[in-house]
Amino acid sequence: MEIGAIVHSLDPAVAAANPEEAGAKAELDALLYDQHSEDGTFVGTAGSGAFRVSAWEAGKSAVFAANEDYREGRPFVDSIEIQMGRSAHDRMLDLELNKADFAQIPAELARQAADRGVRVSASRPNELLALVFLMGRGATENARVREAIARCINRAAIVNFILQKEGEPAGGLLPQWSSGTAFLFSTEADARSAKEIWAQISPSPKLVLGYDSADALEQSVAERIVVDAKEAGISLVSRAIPASEKANVHGGSESPTPHNEAIHADARLVRLRMASPLPSVSLAAFIDRLGPLAVINGSPLPKSASPEDVYDSERSIINGGSVVPLVWLPQVYGLSARVRDWKQPAAGESWPLADVWLDSTTDAH
Repeated sequence: MEIGAIVHSLDPAVAAANPEEAGAKAELDALLYDQHSEDGTFVGTAGSGAFRVSAWEAGKSAVFAANEDYREGRPFVDSIEIQMGRSAHDRMLDLELNKADFAQIPAELARQAADRGVRVSASRPNELLALVFLMGRGATENARVREAIARCINRAAIVNFILQKEGEPAGGLLPQWSSGTAFLFSTEADARSAKEIWAQISPSPKLVLGYDSADALEQSVAERIVVDAKEAGISLVSRAIPASEKANVHGGSESPTPHNEAIHADARLVRLRMASPLPSVSLAAFIDRLGPLAVINGSPLPKSASPEDVYDSERSIINGGSVVPLVWLPQVYGLSARVRDWKQPAAGESWPLADVWLDSTTDAH
């Protein structure tokens, strides 16, 4: 198994350094711990889950051995060897050469991987890439500034050219398959209207859009938005933000720090993974994660909220203009030919590696 993230510690109490590590750490912890608390963090004894750690080299590699006493039954595979810090190119190449059985593939490379003969498994779109206007920035406190930028963004171009059609435009904070109301939010670009709005703003500010310096997709999307803004006469530049200064809104235990963000950017791109297929649960999680970054309209959403309450809350946030949904991405995995009984995890579910088995009769070379 190969992952791009570098995980420094498997202790749930140790905070991840960046969102990529937080995501990988959560997946690995799910294999090691049998229980988790209400906030989703894992508790109990390491090794109470389907696997136990038999070898560990922080930030580089690990070996998980099957837990013979696991309450749901012993995993089918004897062990999982994990290589960390592998680039997307190396992961795809090793899948092609059958040097890896499982690896995460960036959504924008899914079509390329399939064309190269890699066995690909993709989820429903369940990760939102959004633009967030950061609180405390004078320029973006003007609703007309936010509206002009939101209107100029060509989401279709992002999906078609950057994501290679592996995703879909996002107008709301929930995908159509989950909420049933995503079609009510516009995803159309309107450069002419954006230009007219911007012309009414005096003096027109010069804005900075931040993106994760380690995220190639965020960089490409940020550069595309800058192009769209330029066509509408908007002064916008993109800037890479180091992981050490990036607010963690992807599930890590560290709280976002608006002050650090404000030094570098007026707005930034963020990724938000759905915590559950249930719209009320995922929207509540999104609100909780975005709250420290941007001004969010409306009150906290209870998990028992009705569909009408969910839609009203979602519409209130979108109308506030501080959060601009861009695109929905699927989770994409590459699998070797010998992996059997793989079931694509749904939103909020972990990698089902305890349930797969390997066909020893399949030629691995």
